[in-house]
Amino acid sequence: MNSAVRYRPLLALAGVLGVLVVAPAPASAQKPPNPCLDALQRATLRCPDLKMRKPFGLRVDPFVHPGRVMLRAGNSIDSLGAGPAELFGVRSARMYMKARQRIYRRARGQRVGVATGARLYFKYIPRQRSYWKFLHAAQFDLYRQNADGTRGRRVRRGPKVSYCLRDLEHTTPGRARSPRKRVYPACNTSSRTRKVRLGTSVGWSDVYPPAYPEQYIDVTGLRGCFSYVHTADPRNGIYESNERNNASTVVVRLPFRGGRQRCPGPQAAAIPDTRDYDAEYSDVYR
Repeated sequence: MNSAVRYRPLLALAGVLGVLVVAPAPASAQKPPNPCLDALQRATLRCPDLKMRKPFGLRVDPFVHPGRVMLRAGNSIDSLGAGPAELFGVRSARMYMKARQRIYRRARGQRVGVATGARLYFKYIPRQRSYWKFLHAAQFDLYRQNADGTRGRRVRRGPKVSYCLRDLEHTTPGRARSPRKRVYPACNTSSRTRKVRLGTSVGWSDVYPPAYPEQYIDVTGLRGCFSYVHTADPRNGIYESNERNNASTVVVRLPFRGGRQRCPGPQAAAIPDTRDYDAEYSDVYR
């Protein structure tokens, strides 16, 4: 008998009792299935939903690596689900922690831990210090555009992959169960700590301005139209109720200039440069 068929009665019982039951994964799988994508289990949980905002504040930076041209962009991972996106890490090596996702139940004060394969990394930031961050929290990619405006092959990938996950900006305070004050503060900086909790509350965002280290893609020598894509949680280290809104795109023409991009496709809108995002977040990222 198919394993999914055998498991269906248990899922039904779980929905009635309000108990989280994760179906046993096949022997070849390395982690359990996402309970937030199962209607019966999701009904008992406050599942998170991370949405990546479109890349913003695009500008060329020729000074990161002499002789190379970097196209910088800011990004924001917005938490818009029914519950927070939270990871709890336990030290596994000198620079790493193994993390379990904590998903809160609708019953007050209860939560479950899910081994999603997420890891935390003690990341050094130049001219700052080292921080415990969620490894592979995001990904920057550049795809060449086809003549009809569709996305072609990937040509470049940016170096930025590690994020704190924190309550930095209260972007949608009107959402249900969005706390008025920060629940998840700045990243932990202790090299001695054995455990770390990271997260972003409902209605809050983890924002990084264009000038932040590694917020770029190397576009040296490229000409033509490209899709500049930011993706949240590309390796699915955080289970969400909606896994289809994790990527956002802007279309750019290279060599890059702000304003109208003169490229085909519905996402080739003008790119304004009216806000100084780096100055706006200078008090946070020193």
